[in-house]
Amino acid sequence: MFDGFKHAKAVENDLVAMVGVKPTVGFNWHNGRLTSVTVTFPRLLQDKPLQELADAARTAVGKEFKQRADDVVLAFSLGPSETSAAPADQAQNKNLP
Repeated sequence: MFDGFKHAKAVENDLVAMVGVKPTVGFNWHNGRLTSVTVTFPRLLQDKPLQELADAARTAVGKEFKQRADDVVLAFSLGPSETSAAPADQAQNKNLP
């Protein structure tokens, strides 16, 4: 399991070199098999086509984990959500004593 963290850091470093942005890489193992690797970029990357990012992630995962992952998940952080009270919630609050 410790080597998994080394592999994840190596994937992060490979992707920084390939796309110029450092992602966070998580992984899951089950009975010695790499079941999934999640590559999460800190924001949307407007200057890179999605297919290019997907190919880079698959390549880095295969190279650094040295085995096939059952699933590679590509994700992007969108930051905090915006909040606004729904009209129904506002109406309910007006009826409170």
